Amino acid sequence: MEKEITIYDIARELDLSPTTVSRALNDHPAVNHKTKQRISEAASQMGYRSNMFASNLRKQRTNTIGLIVPRLDSPFHSSVIAGMEKVANEEGYNLIISQSLETAHKEKANANTMFNSRVDGLLVSLSFETENLDHFESFIAKGIPVIFYDRVADHKDCTSIVIDNLQAAYKATSHLIEQGCTNIVHITGNLKRNVYTDRLKGYKYALVDHDLPFVETNVLISQMTEEAGIEAAQQILRMNPLPDGIFVSNDLCAVSCIKALKKAGISIPKDMAVIGFNNDAISRVIEPNLTTVNYPGQEMGEVALKVLLVQMNGTGERIPGNTIHLRSELIIRESSLKSKASNKKKAIIM
Repeated sequence: MEKEITIYDIARELDLSPTTVSRALNDHPAVNHKTKQRISEAASQMGYRSNMFASNLRKQRTNTIGLIVPRLDSPFHSSVIAGMEKVANEEGYNLIISQSLETAHKEKANANTMFNSRVDGLLVSLSFETENLDHFESFIAKGIPVIFYDRVADHKDCTSIVIDNLQAAYKATSHLIEQGCTNIVHITGNLKRNVYTDRLKGYKYALVDHDLPFVETNVLISQMTEEAGIEAAQQILRMNPLPDGIFVSNDLCAVSCIKALKKAGISIPKDMAVIGFNNDAISRVIEPNLTTVNYPGQEMGEVALKVLLVQMNGTGERIPGNTIHLRSELIIRESSLKSKASNKKKAIIM
């Protein structure tokens, strides 16, 4: 293994003081241009690498931001990360990304690693299992800002960034009812998380407001994966009577559910109208195209990073906890248009 070149090696090579070399490499005005050029050329030829980590530690900053996501293979979190990286790169920060794999244990380990890596701030979307926030207290005690996004929890010293999941779910369920659906299944995730509890509330409120009964067995709790969509379809096919509408809390699960239902001979949307959530690219590939809630992932990532930078570069005082709401919208496509499918069939018969 080659020895790491230091400023002392460059100083010996050029017969200069280490102080002069250090100043030149940091573009100090006390060193003349010719000397700077000579030192720069020697550093390049010798393979010198600036130790930015040590330099930043002396400044009490590392210019790194930690990010903990539930899963890196999520299209939603990929778009969030794209937004975060865009702002981080523009502002000269590096993003350290880790995934909890939906476990509290891994999330705690990731938080500990981030803390020991001396990140300047932390962004978190909580795992399915997380019940308390103790593993973030070391950051808060040191004045390192922590921001939760999407899957959040209340904390007086932390900011949360979300959409109005209750309202979005209410609109989605109401749309199915307006299409003539009276027996609607809701496929959701772990109810420890705000996104799923709020979407369940929105689903329930829409049923109540349209004088439809809430049926406990119509709520299917799953891991919201592709496999979970197939399993949900199998459960739905065993229901008697069969539902005529399905509201799913993410697009991946919704698409795999549709594929399994179609394979079993169910016509979408004629037999069952389906709505997803997130507006992932897959929602525009499945046939029929999936009605979904547009969840602005990239915008959420950009906003989260910008808010974190404001807190990192503030006065150092704790910023009181608050919640920032972003707007979402229902995007209506063919998968939920039962009335249109019915009218089309009548037109063909005539």
